Order: sequence, then structure tokens, then C-alpha cells
Amino acid sequence: MLATYRALLEHGYAGLSISRIADELDKSKASIYYHYDSKDDLLGAFLAYAADRFQSSILTESGDDPREDLERVIEKLLPLRPDEEERQIQAVFLGLRGQAVTNATFREQFTELDEQLAATIREVVERGIDEGAFRDVDADRVAEHVLATINGAMYGRATSDRETAVAAVRVSLSSYLDAELRRS
Repeated sequence: MLATYRALLEHGYAGLSISRIADELDKSKASIYYHYDSKDDLLGAFLAYAADRFQSSILTESGDDPREDLERVIEKLLPLRPDEEERQIQAVFLGLRGQAVTNATFREQFTELDEQLAATIREVVERGIDEGAFRDVDADRVAEHVLATINGAMYGRATSDRETAVAAVRVSLSSYLDAELRRS
């Protein structure tokens, strides 16, 4: 999976091949084909692996304050100042997400990833409601709004040079959450 990741970073989806992954792995193409029928099968497994690792990193960072946990999830998904590796990771994922339009395996993986992310956000909101930190709201609706906003901002960051747009989105998202979740 790490060899696939490195090859994606270096070559992108369009330039990716089993040969390039094999070169990163220092193995033969045959050794990869022994485990995967095609490049897309390998990339489907890679997406599942990457989604699981990302989801685990979000879940292990929960604390006692649902507000802080929600901010931490948003920062993890949409950092204000991503380092070069974070930018590359987002670019790789967005490149693969673009393939989901016509690739059922990728679509399935991104559907699952979005479902996991929405569930994580929803669970934080529900915990905040249960603990009295948030007012009673439709947690599903809030989670979908947050996820859609973050996904849109990630696309904007990856496909344009509008550097201040993400900060504006984060301020707007924070205002939305404050207005939506604040107890009266």
C-alpha cells in the first residue's frame, strides 16, 4: 500500500502503472498481479486501506469536549495551512475521486469513506447533544452539511490558487455550527 501511495504521489493516477508500483516496491509486476487482478483492483484496496487509516486517526483523537472534537475533525479534514504532504495526499485522493464518476470500485470506496466521515461527525454532534453541550438538532443534516462544505473546499483548494478561500470557508463553517448547535 505504501508503494502504491508513493507511486501515486510521484505519477498521479494518469501516470500510474503496475510497473511503477512494482518499482517502488522493488518487486516484479508478477508479484503484484499475484494479489491483484488489475491496477484498479489494487487502487480499490489502497483506497480502503487509506480510508481505514484516516478514520482511525480521527477516532483516536477524541476528547471530553464535543466542540473541540468537532473542530479537530474539521481541522483534520480541511487544515488551514496544510504542509506539502497533506496537499499531495488531498490531490491524490481528489484525482482518484474524479475516477469514481465512471469506476464502480472507486465509487464504492468513496461512498464508504464519505459514510464513515459523516458518521464520525454525526456521532460527535449526537454526543454533544446527549451531554448538553449542543442543542437538539438533526445530527444527520448537520453532518452532511459539514461534509459537503469540506469536500467543496478541498476541491477548490486542489484545483485553484485561491489560498484565502479555505480560511473563509472555515470561518463560515464555524459560524454555521455555532448558530446551529449553540444552546439558547
